[in-house]
Order: sequence, then C-alpha cells, then structure tokens
Amino acid sequence: DAKDLRKALAICQQLNRQHPDYAYGWYLASYLMQKVRHYADAIKAIDRALQLSSLDKYQLHKTRCHFEANDLAGAVAAAAVLKDRSFVDPLLHSQLGSLLHLLGDNASALVHYARAIELDPGTADHYFNRAAVQRYFGDIAGAEAGFNKAIELKPDEFEAYNGRAHLRTQTRESNHIAQLTEVIARTRSPTGLVHLHYALSKEQEDVGDFEAAFASLKLGADTKRRQMQYSVDTDLQIMAKIRDVYGPGMFDGHIPGFDSPDPIFVLGMPRTGTTLVERILSSHSGVFSAGELNNFSLELIRLVRIALGSQRPSRLEFVAATATLDFKALGEAYIQSAKPLRDDSPHFIDKLPFNFLYAGLIHLALPRAKIINLQRHPMDTCYAVYKQLFREAYPFSYDIDELGQYYIAYDQLMKHWNAVMPGVIHTMRYETLVTDIEGESRRLLQYCGLPWEDQCLRFHENTRASTTASAVQVRQPVYATSVGKWRHYARQLEPLRARLEAAGIDTN
Repeated sequence: DAKDLRKALAICQQLNRQHPDYAYGWYLASYLMQKVRHYADAIKAIDRALQLSSLDKYQLHKTRCHFEANDLAGAVAAAAVLKDRSFVDPLLHSQLGSLLHLLGDNASALVHYARAIELDPGTADHYFNRAAVQRYFGDIAGAEAGFNKAIELKPDEFEAYNGRAHLRTQTRESNHIAQLTEVIARTRSPTGLVHLHYALSKEQEDVGDFEAAFASLKLGADTKRRQMQYSVDTDLQIMAKIRDVYGPGMFDGHIPGFDSPDPIFVLGMPRTGTTLVERILSSHSGVFSAGELNNFSLELIRLVRIALGSQRPSRLEFVAATATLDFKALGEAYIQSAKPLRDDSPHFIDKLPFNFLYAGLIHLALPRAKIINLQRHPMDTCYAVYKQLFREAYPFSYDIDELGQYYIAYDQLMKHWNAVMPGVIHTMRYETLVTDIEGESRRLLQYCGLPWEDQCLRFHENTRASTTASAVQVRQPVYATSVGKWRHYARQLEPLRARLEAAGIDTN
C-alpha cells in the first residue's frame, strides 16, 4: 500500500521460500513482478501458482502478464482457457472482457460484459464497456442505451458522454447540449471536462452552431494539452533523422528482406480515410483485417535493444541503429508476432496510421508487402485530427500550431519515401475515393494483386468489428459530407492555413 513494491517483493519471495506450496504467495509474487515489469519472472510465478491451484483469477492474471509482455500468442492461449467459462464474480467477467477486447476478440468480450451486467446490474463500468464494443459492431441503439445507463448510474462517467455524442448525428430536436452544458458547469475534474467539451463541440457542430462548436473544442483541446508533457520538436527531429538515415542508397539493388506477401499496410495521418480503405479491403474474401497493430515498431525496438545490449541510445541514435539491423530477421519477427491476431486468409491488413514513420523499414524488411498511403486535403486532415479526442496517441493534435508543424514534417517524410522508393507506395486521395468509390477500389485491389469482388463495394455490410474512431461511419455507405468541413472554421484555422502555405503545401 505504501508503493514500496521492491521491498514487498523481497518479503513475498521469502514467503515463497518458506512456504513453497502456498499458491496465493506465488500469485502475489507474480502480481508484484508484473508491477515492476519483470514479466518473464511474473509468468513463471503465476505458472507455479496454477500448478498448485487452478483458480480462474490466476489464469486471468496469466493472460494479463503475457499481454503486457507483448507476448500476444501467449495471451491468446491463456485467455482461451477462460473464454467459455462462467464465473461467480462479475469483476472477472469484466476484466476478461477487457482483455479479450484488447486481443481483438470483441465478440467474446461482448458475452463477458453481458454476463457481468447480469451478475452486477448496478455498476456503470459494465454498461460502458459493453456499449463501447457494441459501437464497434455497429449496434448504435444498443451502444446508446448502454452509455445512457452508465451515465444514469454514474453521472461522472465522463467518457460515456463523449462516446454517446459520436454515435450519431445529433439534431435540433434530439441532442444532449443542455445536459452537457449543465454537467460542465458543475464538473471540476480536468479530465472529465476534456471529455465533456469534446462531446459538446460534436453536438454543437451537428446542429450547425459552428462558433460555439469551435469554442468548446478549443476549451477541450487546451485542457488536454495542459495535462501532457510533450515537445513537437522531438518528433520533428526524429522525422528529419529518418530522412537523413534512409537515403536513396538504402534502397539500391536487391532488398534481402523476408519473403512474405501476406501483409497490407494502410497508413497516413489519422482521420484521412484509412478505416474506409481497410473496410473495402477486408470485405474481400482473401483479406483479414488485424486492426491497428503496434507489432512492427515493437519488433523493431526489441531487435535494436538486442543489437545495442546495455547501451541506452537517444531517440536519434535509435533511428540510426535501425539502419544496421538484419532486415530479413525484422520482417520474419513481425510476421510471427502477427500470427495470433489474424486468421488463415492469404493476406492481412495492418492499419496503424503511425506506420508512415516506418515505410522505408517496412519495405526493407518485407519487400513484397503492400503499402497504401491515404491523403486528404491538408486543412480537412488537420481539422479532423484536431477535433478527435484520442486515447493516448497523437499528442501533437491538441494545439493548432504543433499540429501544423507535425503535418508539414509528415508531408516531407512521405515525399521522401516516394522519392527513394518510387512506385512502392500506393497513394490514395480521400476526396477521389468518396467520389469514385468503384474506380478507386478497383485500382486498389489491382495494386494488391487481388481479383475483383463486388462485395468490396458493400463494405458497410461488413459485420467484422471496427475498433477505430471511424467505427460508426464505416457502417454507412460512402458519403462526402466531410469534404471541406474545415471551411466552417476558416477564420479560427487561418494561422494553420498560413503555416502550411508557407511550407509549400497547397490548401486551396
């Protein structure tokens, strides 16, 4: 309780030596090792506990240890032991549901959230968790009812207000603007105010009150930015270093990467149509969407750490070190790490927008992989990013000036990749896609080496879960109503437009 975890662990290890058959002692040791991130030891300890007592609680903890250690295959196997069980404790159902969601098994997560509600109908978190997953499956009515119930049971369940606001387009006749205004007036939590201001901004924009919408959005973004320790200069330096390290010479001649045609990377700035492209592709019979995977960067980090041993490089030194890796080993490690997260389809999609940082490394490690970059009007892109409340990623998105600087660096990096790897990356424009969905989809499948299938145009009927910020939109046929939306805020966004234009980026 005093947070002296290392001393607690030493005492626990003494307990285990004196009483080696006491299962709870090994569980407690594993719990403490997990807290100090000694995952290999944590897994050994929980395995010892499970040899002595096959408690569901212990098996759940084992799943969590494997997940936090980035051993997704181990986590999936550990979760499989529990997936079809029914527990007396609703918290176990809720925690298992959360882990299954993180592992991409959202259908099973829904089952366990529902069971948690049956056993404990008075806890708001169960309804919130289920509603979040219902949204991914396009169950808008169910999600709205769940968010409403969470708010009823726990009025300071702030994230539920924002989740509910984004489920549908609000109208003058049906919205929550008055309620949100009242809740904001009595809320003192900075984190709570962030969610509430973003929710209010979304609903004000829906009803056409654009001045108020931007004011609410800026309040939310400014509050969020004050909570963060972040310097955009670090990201700008990293992208400049990437361009410097991965020059034309890195791609001359034969590229000895891992020979796998399986992955399709969909990347770019967030909110540019990456989810739409993912849904079109994953509606094809030969393609499975694995969602937004961190696997490539995690394997890259792991291999660099092995190569450098005890050295602790700066971020710029890390970038330089990546160029000395065995690229074939990197590609193979990535493919192996993704196995638990895909099915047996010939191809799988990795739709992590941030992978634009690694486009050159991806080509070196996996020369047969397909790389698709989404582009959108720069101002629409930046406004869409600015108005999206992300969970953890994209810290540059909460300040207009930092967002502009980051976008310029992204634009420079993508131009660099296309210059040093001509013809490797397939670039799609969002505006062209939504106005010529069939033509662009046919060109997309041709680039991927896939035969045409008509169901790719019926992507909105795809029943697979979508766990991105666009989960609601991809359940609808293609629409162009987001094109040019930034113009409602042309006055407020003028400093951004001027910065982009000064960098040579056309904003007309």
